[in-house]
Amino acid sequence: MSKSIFYHAGCPVCISAEHDIVDLVGKYNVEIVNIGVVRDRISEAEKAGVKSVPALVTPNGNALHLNFGASMDDVKG
Repeated sequence: MSKSIFYHAGCPVCISAEHDIVDLVGKYNVEIVNIGVVRDRISEAEKAGVKSVPALVTPNGNALHLNFGASMDDVKG
């Protein structure tokens, strides 16, 4: 993985965190994935260690959980 991936579910907490992450690392250094919309990437996020969103997965594979928005079980519905 060459850049970070920011997973979120589209809630206000997630959108706020998305803006902060883009401001911090730059829009070309992070892929934004709204798993509330792109549901086929939920399993990818879980395999990467994401337990709740918003979360940032670093290029080294570390899952960094940010301000709690929703658990993955809540996202899966």
